[in-house]
Amino acid sequence: MTRRTLDDLRQKRPVDRDHPAYRAAKLAFELGVQVRELREQRGWSQAELGRRAGMTQSAVARFEAGGTVPTLDVLERIATAFGAHLQVQLTAA
Repeated sequence: MTRRTLDDLRQKRPVDRDHPAYRAAKLAFELGVQVRELREQRGWSQAELGRRAGMTQSAVARFEAGGTVPTLDVLERIATAFGAHLQVQLTAA
Protein backbone atom coordinates (compact mmCIF):
# COMPACT_ATOMS: atom_id res chain seq x y z
CA MET A 1 0.00 0.00 0.00
CA THR A 2 1.37 3.40 -1.00
CA ARG A 3 0.95 6.32 1.33
CA ARG A 4 -0.01 9.54 -0.42
CA THR A 5 1.42 12.86 0.55
CA LEU A 6 -0.24 16.23 0.29
CA ASP A 7 2.01 17.08 -2.65
CA ASP A 8 0.84 13.91 -4.46
CA LEU A 9 -2.76 14.98 -4.00
CA ARG A 10 -2.05 18.52 -5.18
CA GLN A 11 -0.43 17.22 -8.35
CA LYS A 12 -3.39 14.95 -9.09
CA ARG A 13 -5.97 17.63 -8.43
CA PRO A 14 -4.82 21.17 -9.16
CA VAL A 15 -6.54 23.95 -7.25
CA ASP A 16 -9.14 25.99 -9.11
CA ARG A 17 -8.66 29.38 -7.44
CA ASP A 18 -11.83 30.69 -9.09
CA HIS A 19 -14.05 27.99 -7.60
CA PRO A 20 -16.51 29.43 -5.06
CA ALA A 21 -15.51 26.89 -2.40
CA TYR A 22 -11.85 27.86 -2.75
CA ARG A 23 -12.67 31.56 -2.46
CA ALA A 24 -14.84 30.95 0.61
CA ALA A 25 -12.11 28.88 2.29
CA LYS A 26 -9.51 31.55 1.51
CA LEU A 27 -11.72 34.28 2.98
CA ALA A 28 -12.42 32.21 6.11
CA PHE A 29 -8.69 31.57 6.57
CA GLU A 30 -7.74 35.24 6.10
CA LEU A 31 -10.43 36.41 8.55
CA GLY A 32 -9.29 33.81 11.08
CA VAL A 33 -5.68 34.99 10.85
CA GLN A 34 -6.72 38.60 11.40
CA VAL A 35 -8.88 37.75 14.42
CA ARG A 36 -6.13 35.61 15.96
CA GLU A 37 -3.60 38.43 15.51
CA LEU A 38 -5.92 40.97 17.15
CA ARG A 39 -6.66 38.57 20.02
CA GLU A 40 -2.98 37.84 20.62
CA GLN A 41 -2.10 41.57 20.51
CA ARG A 42 -4.48 42.06 23.41
CA GLY A 43 -3.13 39.06 25.30
CA TRP A 44 -6.54 37.38 25.33
CA SER A 45 -7.17 33.67 25.32
CA GLN A 46 -9.68 32.17 22.92
CA ALA A 47 -11.98 31.71 25.92
CA GLU A 48 -11.73 35.43 26.75
CA LEU A 49 -12.58 36.48 23.21
CA GLY A 50 -15.44 33.99 23.24
CA ARG A 51 -16.79 35.43 26.49
CA ARG A 52 -16.65 38.97 25.13
CA ALA A 53 -18.22 37.99 21.78
CA GLY A 54 -20.85 35.60 23.13
CA MET A 55 -19.17 32.56 21.59
CA THR A 56 -17.64 29.37 22.93
CA GLN A 57 -13.88 28.87 23.00
CA SER A 58 -14.25 26.05 20.48
CA ALA A 59 -16.18 28.34 18.10
CA VAL A 60 -13.37 30.90 18.33
CA ALA A 61 -10.80 28.16 17.65
CA ARG A 62 -12.71 26.96 14.57
CA PHE A 63 -13.05 30.53 13.33
CA GLU A 64 -9.35 31.28 13.81
CA ALA A 65 -8.39 28.08 11.98
CA GLY A 66 -10.51 29.09 9.00
CA GLY A 67 -12.82 26.17 9.61
CA THR A 68 -15.99 28.18 9.27
CA VAL A 69 -17.24 31.07 7.15
CA PRO A 70 -18.71 33.53 9.66
CA THR A 71 -22.00 35.33 9.33
CA LEU A 72 -22.13 39.11 9.45
CA ASP A 73 -23.65 38.82 12.93
CA VAL A 74 -20.65 36.85 14.19
CA LEU A 75 -18.22 39.30 12.58
CA GLU A 76 -20.07 42.21 14.21
CA ARG A 77 -19.93 40.54 17.65
CA ILE A 78 -16.19 39.91 17.26
CA ALA A 79 -15.60 43.50 16.14
CA THR A 80 -17.57 44.79 19.12
CA ALA A 81 -15.56 42.56 21.47
CA PHE A 82 -12.39 44.21 20.14
CA GLY A 83 -13.92 47.69 20.40
CA ALA A 84 -13.68 47.94 16.62
CA HIS A 85 -16.11 48.64 13.80
CA LEU A 86 -16.90 46.09 11.14
CA GLN A 87 -16.33 47.43 7.64
CA VAL A 88 -17.32 45.41 4.59
CA GLN A 89 -15.85 46.75 1.37
CA LEU A 90 -16.05 45.68 -2.25
CA THR A 91 -13.03 46.48 -4.40
CA ALA A 92 -12.24 45.99 -8.06
CA ALA A 93 -10.51 42.71 -8.83
